[in-house]
Amino acid sequence: MTTLPELAARRCYGVVNPIHSAIYFSPDFGEELAELGLKDSTAGYFIGRAAPLGRVCAGTVTATFFNFNHELIARHIPAAWDVVSPEAALEARLRAADSVLRRVLGEEVIASKEVAEAAELALRATEACTRQARPLYAAHADLPVPDAPHLALWHAATLLREHRGDGHLMTLVGAGLDPVEALASHTATGQGMSTKWILRTRGFSAEEWEAGRQRLRDRGVLTADNELTEAGERLRKDLEAETDRLDAAPYEHLGAEGVARLTELATALSTTARENGAFPADLRGKD
Repeated sequence: MTTLPELAARRCYGVVNPIHSAIYFSPDFGEELAELGLKDSTAGYFIGRAAPLGRVCAGTVTATFFNFNHELIARHIPAAWDVVSPEAALEARLRAADSVLRRVLGEEVIASKEVAEAAELALRATEACTRQARPLYAAHADLPVPDAPHLALWHAATLLREHRGDGHLMTLVGAGLDPVEALASHTATGQGMSTKWILRTRGFSAEEWEAGRQRLRDRGVLTADNELTEAGERLRKDLEAETDRLDAAPYEHLGAEGVARLTELATALSTTARENGAFPADLRGKD
């Protein structure tokens, strides 16, 4: 039984996560990797997020990332490790996180007591995260906490992101959704990644995307014009509720007052980042 106000944990996660994910929409990490000899920027996402796992094969990345085409991953992994080792990738990723946050938040914010407080609260929340059945979280949890407050905050946001993400994959598999179906049903909510960005980044063809939508229509999740049916809305609501349940521990540990304060601080930070161009304007949407 939760002691937090309804949806408080999900709201907190929703404003903390952008502090981590801004790195994926900036050129900084790709430029860092290019300096190390990796010229294909498409590999950057896979290298950066998988590096804590070590020199893993493509199958491991597909399993832990879930919603990418395996063929896309296999074009880059494991060959990319011959150019950039996991250790070098982690160092480059942290340098990129530093430069991204300095740009989208500004030096004054980076040096503020609010960032230090947010880092302290987010790290405290991660004390209650669990490694079991959470491979991406567990691998990231073995990394050291950076000394600089803004990077400590970025690290904590990463841990909270991967902890929730690992749990969310459990719910998707339990609901019988494959990667395309999971993406398409989320896009239909209007809160997920737009079709344009999915086709650009996930490695699925337009034909595979449409076939996934058809499977959802056959299942009664989508209407003929790709809107969620009543059953589809219930499915997505249940998925998020179960993800909340699996991800409750860090926020319960932080407590209602801590969650409210972290939400307040992270809202201001993520809003500033968005206003400073951290994310594409067309990233989310039904189309």
